[in-house]
Amino acid sequence: MVEQKLAPAVEMRGITKKFGDFTANDSIDLVVEKGTIHALLGENGAGKSTLMNILYGLYKPTSGEVKVNGEIVHFQGPKDAIQRGLGMVHQHFMLFQPFTVVENIILGEEPTNGIVLDKKSARKRVVELSNQYNLKIDPDAKIEDISVGMQQRVEILKALYRDAEILIFDEPTAVLTPQEIEELIDIIKALAAEGKSVIIITHKLKEIKALAEKCTIIRRGKRIGTVDVSETSEAKLAEMMVGREIKFKVDKKPKEAGEVALRVEDLHVKDVRDVEVVRGLNLEVREGEIFGIAGVDGNGQSELLEALTGLRKIESGKVIIHDKEVTGKSPRAIREAGLNNIPEDRNKRGLVPQFTVAENMILHVSKQAPYSKHGILEEEPIRDHAEALMESFDIRPRNSDYLASDLSGGNQQKVILAREIDDDPDVLIAAQPTRGLDVGAIENIHRFLVQQRDHGKAVLLISFELDEVMSLSDRIGIIYEGEITKIFREGEADQNELGYYMAGGENRE
Repeated sequence: MVEQKLAPAVEMRGITKKFGDFTANDSIDLVVEKGTIHALLGENGAGKSTLMNILYGLYKPTSGEVKVNGEIVHFQGPKDAIQRGLGMVHQHFMLFQPFTVVENIILGEEPTNGIVLDKKSARKRVVELSNQYNLKIDPDAKIEDISVGMQQRVEILKALYRDAEILIFDEPTAVLTPQEIEELIDIIKALAAEGKSVIIITHKLKEIKALAEKCTIIRRGKRIGTVDVSETSEAKLAEMMVGREIKFKVDKKPKEAGEVALRVEDLHVKDVRDVEVVRGLNLEVREGEIFGIAGVDGNGQSELLEALTGLRKIESGKVIIHDKEVTGKSPRAIREAGLNNIPEDRNKRGLVPQFTVAENMILHVSKQAPYSKHGILEEEPIRDHAEALMESFDIRPRNSDYLASDLSGGNQQKVILAREIDDDPDVLIAAQPTRGLDVGAIENIHRFLVQQRDHGKAVLLISFELDEVMSLSDRIGIIYEGEITKIFREGEADQNELGYYMAGGENRE
């Protein structure tokens, strides 16, 4: 007797999605077998999230067919998708901060005993699911009190609570620390081992190699192919994704640093809880060098950035740009003194989401000629300026009238980079500059940062990506509990050595 093959968990055929004249998906095929982990790889703006939003019922396809477990479906919204066993963990979590974990999970699916809310049985089921998948969640904690990584686990539990058999993860590691990424990989593997089908939208090649069995590559809205991950190198995946060979090594020539451009002396800064988290930090960044700060998240990096850019009160100490002290000055005054900032949170600090790309490009010069005349914005110079930068920094789609909120996360980041680098600052702070970017975009961003350094600018790099810090930096400072505890020159330390000091290790003689 011939064994009958199970229908795929997901089958999408000839999916096309148009937004006006823009084609986000162009006749894409995707087949995901049951119980497997399938990666969807593509550059920022390639159409990955659009395809998955169609599968989850958030968008309707312009044309094409969607099957779930062998049956054609026509979802009118996410509720229909959930009823057919789909769950989606979005890049930006859909949680109510003042509510507890359990309250968030059962929202819209509240169990009752008669007419009374049966929170006790809901809590019991949440705990059982948490234990089953080793999620280690406190069911009674408020969302506002738990880490980003834990919030993501709540989103996973929300899907499992609704009996999801097919789970979609949209850029699941974009906001996680390295430790949280390792834990998430274990969780996703456990889900697949239990028979769940998992689709991961990503552009991180290492995670695809660590997780997925199959990978479908999309480039500019078209399917390039589907490959067996175990038989395909990272270099080949990258080439298929961007259409050209990618250099994984930063092209950086030796350069002698010049005068000190940014000096920080004995800096003390408190966090929102009024606890001192930057404790006597000293730092010098010179002209023509990239100084990288390496550290585990939560060692004062965010507060240091806010203090340097005028967004947080400095308790004591000094910040000096060239010979000008800017301690306690406003963000505008610090910018005028020659320090620009690529913020770590692009949505809170870097963009006005409801403004167009063109408007976001001139936020800092909107009152100056040629962009403004007698207090009225001049549309043509603003658009010309934006379109030139969009071309230089490969921002997609090439439409400066797009709202910033409508761009992919990576393209939003490129808008900020274009604006800050084009302003030609003496000192550039780059905080998590490639967070959420694909390998092609990362290569470009690294090149832009090295160009700044080669042009004699001082670059302060703060990143949780240790590979990035090591490959870009001329000097690396370890931050631990709010102090720079050790400084290495390029090539002096490997990852293990840096990790030792990042964890608070004592100086080795």
